[in-house]
Amino acid sequence: MPTLLIKNGRVIDPASGRDGLADVLIEDGVIRGVGESLSAAGAEVFDASGLIVTPGFIDMHVHLREPGFEHAETIETGSRAAAAGGFTSICPMPNTAPVNDNATVTSYIAEKARRHAVVNVFPIGAITKGSKGEELAEIGSMRQAGAVAISDDGRPVMNARVMRRAMEFARSFGIPVIDHCEDLHLSAGGDMHEGLESVRLGLRGIPGCSEDVMVARDILLAEVTGARYHVAHISSSHAVDMVAFAKSRGLPVTAEATPHHLALNDGDMRPYDSNYKMKPPLRSARDVSAVVEGVVRGAIDAIATDHAPHPGSEKMQEFEQCPFGIIGLETALGVALERLVHSGRIGLPRMVELFTTGPARILGIDRGTLASGVSGDVTIFSADRAWTYDVNRSFSKSRNSPYNGYAFRGGPVATVVAGEIVWRC
Repeated sequence: MPTLLIKNGRVIDPASGRDGLADVLIEDGVIRGVGESLSAAGAEVFDASGLIVTPGFIDMHVHLREPGFEHAETIETGSRAAAAGGFTSICPMPNTAPVNDNATVTSYIAEKARRHAVVNVFPIGAITKGSKGEELAEIGSMRQAGAVAISDDGRPVMNARVMRRAMEFARSFGIPVIDHCEDLHLSAGGDMHEGLESVRLGLRGIPGCSEDVMVARDILLAEVTGARYHVAHISSSHAVDMVAFAKSRGLPVTAEATPHHLALNDGDMRPYDSNYKMKPPLRSARDVSAVVEGVVRGAIDAIATDHAPHPGSEKMQEFEQCPFGIIGLETALGVALERLVHSGRIGLPRMVELFTTGPARILGIDRGTLASGVSGDVTIFSADRAWTYDVNRSFSKSRNSPYNGYAFRGGPVATVVAGEIVWRC
């Protein structure tokens, strides 16, 4: 494998506390050193002057749609979109066809990724068979096949007894339970956040309490079982408060926020534009402020995109008829810089932590650091480079983004996986 020397960048590695000018040397696919004035005979040199060099970004919540929905995305196209967004590792959710609820499907995803993905792919298995919420999936065998967590994302487990048993099994196998927190009875028929904007637009509402009651239930179950419990795409102020309270009691509870729930509220929606329809829905401005505050004060541990591709034939329908979800891999860093860093709410080291050590710690994977001997995954980005997102040039198969034509300040410059530059702007 070629040797890569990244020179003269501002290296930020939250795992070690490093933040300063340094070089990064990668040999045989692994980190060999981080320091000043490094050299290596015959190495490819990447001049990172004026740029930020960090451990490879990890997106712990994506939908790659393969197997079963390859018309929307594939492992290959999704991985290329991830690389263009600065991500070196991604974790696909199990709502495929067939559902990733057994070792055969998990192994298929892992093997397909080894052959076609340009970034690391860590599969997430289902909690229940077929994600039907009734019978536990083959958690142990999926774990052996490479699953790093379990989730019934998009089809939350409504039965508390089943969820308790899932947590007990997950604890015994040393993996977290990730829950899409939504009471399907409270949210039934809803298309956007329940509030003044839904009334104004004449659309059916999804109340914030549909998220809150599930977060409360799951925290109680996590306390009973001792399981590592993770709240996916948190979006309500009460949910953030409950996670913060659970952490204050020492419970193994974590949470992620998406870039769109950090930056957009229901008042930002273009009326009846399906590119603004997602689950959880865009909440009120008060909820968005609470999610940002959750990042600032540490209640939220990671930023994850919930990249959810849909082809135009499905997404470009009437608002009430189209599916939920937007793509987000290529715009995540730009949104995070604008909403969190350039606004002065957090510094660059904290933002990097949310993309690296945070998700790595939650998932228990050996990534998110520039320590010697770890896989040579590196993200190189600019905090100031001006660029405009053109969704028609996306590496994703789908185009469902609310950020088309948006001018960003700061974004990815190059993505390195195991010492190989897999994308550069």
